[in-house]
Amino acid sequence: MTGFTVFDTAIGVCGLAWRDDVVVGTSLPEGSQARTCAWLLKRFPDAVEGTPPAAVQAAVDGIVALLGGARPDLTSIPLDFSAVPEFNRRAYEVARTIPPGKTLTYGDIAHRLGQPGSAQAVGQAMGHNPFPIIVPCHRVLAAGGKDGGFSARGGVETKRRMLVIEGALADEPTLF
Repeated sequence: MTGFTVFDTAIGVCGLAWRDDVVVGTSLPEGSQARTCAWLLKRFPDAVEGTPPAAVQAAVDGIVALLGGARPDLTSIPLDFSAVPEFNRRAYEVARTIPPGKTLTYGDIAHRLGQPGSAQAVGQAMGHNPFPIIVPCHRVLAAGGKDGGFSARGGVETKRRMLVIEGALADEPTLF
């Protein structure tokens, strides 16, 4: 059985789905609690809203803390990669090594994968990330530290907001 929960964060209502003690998907805010629930149910039609088991609740608590400005380590949260293509899984594993407050570029990840010409494929993988926040695709930038795209509701503004919370916002020109 798949369960899901929605919860308040500093950037809005997020969601998380699980089977047993393993996270099968997460959702960034969709604009309201009802929309976040609808998004999760579209992705997991058999899911039932409920109280997460302790291991999954720890993941929820970590996400809330991270989006509240703390820097918890979310790398130990178990994720179900069974439906994720191999290249994407490898790219997500690299992205999970990026600590809060830091960023890498799509090209950096491509190099770490041993495929230096695959930056665009890395960008596509990040755009299909089923575990946003836990797999911190928001910490992956375009060449030159530019924001790049972001497929979540709110687009690049959501990405920038998350980077500001973490203290990792790409360099901006200033007058000083």
